[in-house]
Amino acid sequence: MKIEMVDLKGQYRRIQAEVDQSILSVISESNFINGPQVQSFAQNLSDYLGGAQVIPCANGTDALQIAMMALGLVPGDEVIVPAFTYVATAEVIGLLHLRPVLVDVEPDTFNLSIEQVERAITPKTKAIVPVHLFGQCANMDAVMDIAHRHNLFVIEDTAQALGANYLFYDGRKQKAGTIGHIGCTSFFPSKNLGCYGDGGALFTNNEELAETIRMIANHGQVKKYVHKVLGVNSRLDTVQAAILSVKLKHLDEYCQARQGVAAYYDDAFRSISAIHTPVRSPFSTHVFHQYTLLVPSELRDTLKDYLQKKGIPSMIYYPIPLHHQEAFRSISRCSEDLSVTERLCASVISLPIHTEMTTEVQDEIIQGVTEFFKDKI
Repeated sequence: MKIEMVDLKGQYRRIQAEVDQSILSVISESNFINGPQVQSFAQNLSDYLGGAQVIPCANGTDALQIAMMALGLVPGDEVIVPAFTYVATAEVIGLLHLRPVLVDVEPDTFNLSIEQVERAITPKTKAIVPVHLFGQCANMDAVMDIAHRHNLFVIEDTAQALGANYLFYDGRKQKAGTIGHIGCTSFFPSKNLGCYGDGGALFTNNEELAETIRMIANHGQVKKYVHKVLGVNSRLDTVQAAILSVKLKHLDEYCQARQGVAAYYDDAFRSISAIHTPVRSPFSTHVFHQYTLLVPSELRDTLKDYLQKKGIPSMIYYPIPLHHQEAFRSISRCSEDLSVTERLCASVISLPIHTEMTTEVQDEIIQGVTEFFKDKI
């Protein structure tokens, strides 16, 4: 049996009849752009998120760009972002001629270092982008406190943590992506809620901000042929919306399946001292978009090659930190030491995890990892 990082075929087979029907209904109606399924999905996702306004768009990168445009950020403004993240988070900052301010991350959860965020703020700072990396939330209590004290916007990058619950200090619970001024997500196929192409969305609890986002995502139009501001053309197509409405009903089930896979890995690797399994934050559930190990840096690439020869895929998220990328050297500012990010880039490795994974497949992966470390500890 071929081992997959993500088994999208198996997931599709379980919901095939409903997905096929949803696609056929769009084709039969032939309302491919902004069809009723788009509005229906937006409402369904809003209900899931506790009532936040949902504005679908073309992809997660567009969502981040539209968020910064909607908040009125202007060239020269600084936006704080973790150095350990996918390029899209910082890319849109540069594209808008804003300045990415790179801060380090926590060594255990890999999320934004609150201490560095506080120290990175200058009079030019206008926003913070906490990335809920690998499936669990950054410390949003602390982020929102800093934002309130310094009058900053917060844009949550929720592409890897849709479905996670944030647990506030006072006992309240709220869905990831609905805490800051704007939340952004991606529906890339491998995401916990993924479509069969590209897609994304923005969330906000502010009605006025929601209207601005809708306008910007639709060429800056307030109504047809009336353009109030410069906008973009970014929309979720009707077929993808129909598919997402089907899959949204299974999102909690998908998250629970991933949590079960993660727990099984945890138990298997507990006795291997060279492996650090994922840490769970006390203030967030973890929906495990990725199951990421920390291993000795001198062994990481050798482990990857060893597993590959055994037919076991793995991925490295992310091998090169943002501050070492040529595209960001002249436009970004490093707040201070980024040694944790550099250490993670040399030491992380992600194992296969998905909703269809069986214990038989996991056992094969676990055996490969265990055999590799047998004579190295």
